[in-house]
Amino acid sequence: MRKTFNFSAGPAVLPEVVLQAAADEMMNYKGSDMSVMEISHRSALFQSIIDETEADLREVMNIPDDYEVLFLQGGTSLQFSMIPMNFMRNRKADYILTGYWAKKAYNEAKQYGQINIAASSEDKNYSYIPDCSDLDISRESDYVYMCENNTIYGTKFKDCPNSKGKILVNDISSCFLSEPMNVSDYDMLFGGVQKNLAPAGLVIAIIRKPLISETVMQGTPTMMRYKTHSDKKSLYNTPPTYNIYIVGKVIKWIKSLGGLKKMKELNERKASILYDYLDNSTMFHGVAEKESRSLMNVTFRTESEELDAAFVKAATENNIISIKGHRAVGGMRASIYNAMPIEGVRYLVDFMREFEQSGGNYGK
Repeated sequence: MRKTFNFSAGPAVLPEVVLQAAADEMMNYKGSDMSVMEISHRSALFQSIIDETEADLREVMNIPDDYEVLFLQGGTSLQFSMIPMNFMRNRKADYILTGYWAKKAYNEAKQYGQINIAASSEDKNYSYIPDCSDLDISRESDYVYMCENNTIYGTKFKDCPNSKGKILVNDISSCFLSEPMNVSDYDMLFGGVQKNLAPAGLVIAIIRKPLISETVMQGTPTMMRYKTHSDKKSLYNTPPTYNIYIVGKVIKWIKSLGGLKKMKELNERKASILYDYLDNSTMFHGVAEKESRSLMNVTFRTESEELDAAFVKAATENNIISIKGHRAVGGMRASIYNAMPIEGVRYLVDFMREFEQSGGNYGK
């Protein structure tokens, strides 16, 4: 068991068993006398890695056959441009603004067409998820965009928005494979893997096949066309081979635990330990509204920035790493992704309790 607990929002903690398995294979993958880092992406050995990773992902997420799975580069931020370039046929789209990353995607999309704000929680610094049951969607809108889990603010959609028949695009970066979901509710799902699945440098996009078309915005570069990558089965150019390999191992780890249903149960247990403490603390309080709380990112603070800073300093000295909140929210943020063991959450809560009992004078 680790002695240091990493609560970073990403790159984030990975399962120890996966890291150990990767270490064991580092110098010699399946008798090849090579590391996966050295294997050609055109080789039969790597083809078996990417094929198995996709097959396992399809199984664990129950992805229908009419969806393409693409392994892409450029981070989720590149998707903020690729999505309008590939889908904005009428040069109109609707965005649901629930945090920093949704707002960044919205601002990027404005370069390509007329963007309507279908709903927003910016009025309360994104501390809640707005009602999306009757969205104000533009009649000629090409798609509706959402970010399911808001890493910085600690909020998450509990229900699928009513896109009123429009294409629904969902950024699932910080809740990827954290619980079961109905893929068919969405036309595109995408996410960076650096929070729940692998090292930074890979995006997985799951797209309904009929949406992948030659018809894209004029001037769209070859590398930014989904069809380019679909036609070549994610091997148009050299993909992030090692990341795909780690994703495959993480998915097998999830399957070994009992799949996404079991993963959600474990994540709910971890989150309840921390939220229960926050709800009963006189020093710490949660930032996100209760009905919108995330299982992955728990945001909290004290009554002052000075006390927040004192807690972060003391926590770091006690092997609680990357607990400081994002500058947009302040306070603290505990990212308790799939690989964070329940012991790590208990350790954090025990330390918070000691800090509170000290009146903020821990160790003095």
